[in-house]
Amino acid sequence: MADKRDYYEVLGVQKGAGDDEIKKAYRKKAKQYHPDLHPGDAEAEKNFKEVAEAYEVLSDKDKKARYDQFGHAGVDPNFNAGGNPFGGGNPFGGGVDFDLGDIFNMFTGGGFGGGRGRNPNAPRRGGDVENRVVISFEEAAKGCKKKIKVTRIENCTECDGSGAEAGCTPVTCTKCKGTGQITIQRGGFFMSIETHPCDACGGRGKTIEKPCKSCNGLGKIRHTIDKEIEIPAGIDDGQAFSIVGEGSVGSNGGPNGDLIIDVSVRPHAFFERHGYDVYCEIPITFAQAALGAEIIVPTLDGKVKFNIHEGTQPGEKFKLRDKGIKHLKSFMKGDQYVIINVEVPKNLNKKQKDLLKAFEDATEDKNYDKKKSFFDKVKELFD
Repeated sequence: MADKRDYYEVLGVQKGAGDDEIKKAYRKKAKQYHPDLHPGDAEAEKNFKEVAEAYEVLSDKDKKARYDQFGHAGVDPNFNAGGNPFGGGNPFGGGVDFDLGDIFNMFTGGGFGGGRGRNPNAPRRGGDVENRVVISFEEAAKGCKKKIKVTRIENCTECDGSGAEAGCTPVTCTKCKGTGQITIQRGGFFMSIETHPCDACGGRGKTIEKPCKSCNGLGKIRHTIDKEIEIPAGIDDGQAFSIVGEGSVGSNGGPNGDLIIDVSVRPHAFFERHGYDVYCEIPITFAQAALGAEIIVPTLDGKVKFNIHEGTQPGEKFKLRDKGIKHLKSFMKGDQYVIINVEVPKNLNKKQKDLLKAFEDATEDKNYDKKKSFFDKVKELFD
């Protein structure tokens, strides 16, 4: 008993966690340690049982209440089997009924909503496979095709997934009668029932007299293939999409898992993405801003001509409709916004400086709306 870990710690949640949080944590941990994903791994099997035991208690309102009050002594049938730590025949004051079926299910798959034991020959879905691709800004906006390498679990081609050599057929295990599990009943203060994977067949429910040499009797091999995938237009950095059925092969006729593609998008030299809109800063000269001009603006569809009006101000923003990024799963497109950056000239020669001074002398307050407004406010405040 001293070696038992706190059930909340096992699931990785805080004491007082709600039902949904406990269920979510359990599913994550159960998937992490599931024996199907770690065949022959005793440590994973131990962790899986520990997780199932913790969830069996914390998902039950009454058991959770007893555990919160008394700890493991409130729910474990083997605690202090030689005597009652609370003084009396029943350590909980009478009326507490332990369901041996619940204890049995705790180790035999009941936590997944199944019956009193998971059928090793039932169809099981294959695992998902994840890959990461790095694409350019334009490829994300327009969509593209990429060739990638996918490593996944496939049926052994030598034995066609049976695990047996040619001419040899797997037979039902005589020790577990095809269940893949053996049950051990223990006595004590409370009777307990434990189940373990059958040591004769490794939990598969079948034995193979002559295992396939290519897959060592597993029926499956890890295989890497070259695959061309299509990246959808409009995908963004950090997003992912699934290709159904392209993951690892299922078992016993179960469906394949999916191929999950995680997308990373390289930054662009001058485009920035905000949702489905594109932003681009365009530098222009002081004269162009003052007089107006026709400028060239780069877009995802190529260069376009754009007329800026006379008196364009630094930071002013213009919109090019439908020049942005296509929406995922839609024909709609975002817009492109052009932000004007008026560049002040540097390294002027004497002639240029004289011309600017003459220009400055020729201008009046009415030519500078912001300047006039600012100094009018200053005068109003301080004079």
